[in-house]
Amino acid sequence: MQIEQLISAIEPLEAAAMQAARERQDTLTKPQGSLGRLEELSLQIAGITADPRPRLRHKVVLVMAGDHGVVEEGVSAYPQAVTPAMVVNFLNGGAAINVLARHVGARVVVVDMGVAVDLPPHPHLLVHKIARATGNIARGPAMSRSQALECLQIGAQICLDQIEAGLDLLATGDMGIGNTTPAAAVACAITNRPVEEIAGRGTGVDDQGMQRKIAAIQRALAINRPEPADGVDVLAKLGGFEIGGLAGAILAAASRRRPVVIDGFISTAAAMIAVSLAPAVRPYLIAAHTSMEQGHHVMMDWLQVRPLLDLRMRLGEGTGAALAMSLVEASCKILDEMATFAEAGVAGKDA
Repeated sequence: MQIEQLISAIEPLEAAAMQAARERQDTLTKPQGSLGRLEELSLQIAGITADPRPRLRHKVVLVMAGDHGVVEEGVSAYPQAVTPAMVVNFLNGGAAINVLARHVGARVVVVDMGVAVDLPPHPHLLVHKIARATGNIARGPAMSRSQALECLQIGAQICLDQIEAGLDLLATGDMGIGNTTPAAAVACAITNRPVEEIAGRGTGVDDQGMQRKIAAIQRALAINRPEPADGVDVLAKLGGFEIGGLAGAILAAASRRRPVVIDGFISTAAAMIAVSLAPAVRPYLIAAHTSMEQGHHVMMDWLQVRPLLDLRMRLGEGTGAALAMSLVEASCKILDEMATFAEAGVAGKDA
């Protein structure tokens, strides 16, 4: 299915399902509103799924990996060789995302969107390599427009395939040394905020590395001159293959009424691309947590989302999203499984 068709298929949240969910919430054995954001979440999920008593049983963390030419500018504290090594770690079940996904009962799906080397074959690795890393955005565009569209299409198809396999709840994750630099560039282009306000230390660059990173993003914006209202243009000139793939997956999930839990800085940049292409995506998004990257709150404000957690995390991989999945699922279980006052034979609030 083409991206334009997915975008046209994204509908508003189902008001009738949300109203029915609200009416049930108000009769559960608790003071109205006493479970706070868990109640809000359950209503959002009811509207997304068009089901007043949604059940989320099949959780998937989609981790997309890609490398970035901008590492040539000295913007990362780690070498590019870490990207393929960590992808292998994901496949072997030894990374933080694997531990947390097991903890919440989610599957991890790993995709090579543009790792700089060929990875060893693995039965659980999806290989959709657009190229061996993006171009250096400080010296030219990250990719061609056709490659940007290909990223979106691949990400969308992978998500649709996972939905066909039963996916109820999607979480986004990433891997790619240097990818906080293109993510920050994307955010700067879309929000028109200063680079110094958005860019953070990523994997932990020192002060000199931070200055190189800021300068690289400033050059990328000046040289590439992205059109902020055109999400494909922003992706092509500044983004990453994994960022584009995640954006496509988000569009596909929304087109099929599946909620999307957005992880941290990189995933939020992908969500910004998706919303630039389809503003109707916004209510399908659930912000997992506040990243330690300083510009993350600016990006979430632009998306009009509020994070569920603040754990001072900055790992990526989908780790924050996996944890937040548990809260999303819990909110739906409260709505569906908790007894009403009438069912429990408990006296309700006095009139």
